[in-house]
Amino acid sequence: MTGYLAVAEIDIDAPAARVWDVLTSPEQLKKLWFGAEVETDWEVGSPITWNGDWEGKPYQDKGKILEVQPERLLKLTHFSPLTGQDDVPENYHTLTYTLTGNTHLKLEQDNNATEEEADHSQDMWEMLVAKVKEAAETQ
Repeated sequence: MTGYLAVAEIDIDAPAARVWDVLTSPEQLKKLWFGAEVETDWEVGSPITWNGDWEGKPYQDKGKILEVQPERLLKLTHFSPLTGQDDVPENYHTLTYTLTGNTHLKLEQDNNATEEEADHSQDMWEMLVAKVKEAAETQ
């Protein structure tokens, strides 16, 4: 992992299978990703896209699925044109979701250029993991 790391963690009172479903089902993802439509087949090497509107502007984030171990690990790249950065590999983040125990979710995002950028990302990911917890515990 490169750059500053953003980490969000939470304990969830639900089995890993239910948490995994929240992380990978299109209808749940739309709620987690601020209304964006997430499209992928969850196969290693496949593309993943997030299509949505942010402050009235349409956008498409993109990435690639790097690793999938159902109910244990999901690793993918992510790039958003909303950052204003060029669409080049060094501007992509790697998002790593790890599920352990009964059930602990950890989300890490690498390649943040500054500590402030990592803190901003961490705040966003803490909201996302809290939504995962809520969805998994009420399913």
